[in-house]
Amino acid sequence: MAEVRSPDTRERILDAAERLFMAHGYEGTSMRQITGEAGVNLAAVNYHLGSKEALVQEVFRRRLDWLNDERMRVLNAMEAEADGKPLKPSQIVDGFFGTLLRMADDERRGGITFLRLLGRMLTDPSEFIRAFFAHEYSEVIDRYKEALFKALPDVPKAEIVWRFHFMLGATSYAIAGTDALRVVTDWQIEEADATDRLDGMVPRLMPFLLGGLRAPLPQFSDAEAVGK
Repeated sequence: MAEVRSPDTRERILDAAERLFMAHGYEGTSMRQITGEAGVNLAAVNYHLGSKEALVQEVFRRRLDWLNDERMRVLNAMEAEADGKPLKPSQIVDGFFGTLLRMADDERRGGITFLRLLGRMLTDPSEFIRAFFAHEYSEVIDRYKEALFKALPDVPKAEIVWRFHFMLGATSYAIAGTDALRVVTDWQIEEADATDRLDGMVPRLMPFLLGGLRAPLPQFSDAEAVGK
């Protein structure tokens, strides 16, 4: 029973689940696989985490709590230094997306395994995972959204929301890995350019995100404008 109750057992279960959910997705991972990977029995999983749904939520919560706290800390520090003036869009993009991408270098925070898992789940989430993300992200996204509204006063708020949505999608797809790119395009990606090497992806992704945020406003026809 001591093994079942050990805090180390709980962490082994979460680490094993994180790796397996990243590799196979939520639906493609069984509790039997998780217990085998963690070297525990089902009783240990039930004791520490309960259901599979509760398990995947805790896998994310232990990383997202730190991530969103750090995003808020970074934004608060930038706003304090700006002393009431608008932040630069590049600062806001780096605070939100750069903080996430830099997690890849920190194995204590899950490293590249967690980033790829997050990208996978954001691009193809189950309904309950979608609701979980909405709850976990709501406060931090509202703060960054308000910072963008202030930084880009000449851009309609609805347009900023759309662009933030596109930036989230691009980032999620990028950190999920290059497997989909190989399948869709049949392009051969050199090992040095693979997503697992964030030092190669980040310099490409961050200017892309900022460029999309700063892109010219769309020109709608009269009919399209009426339908908006």
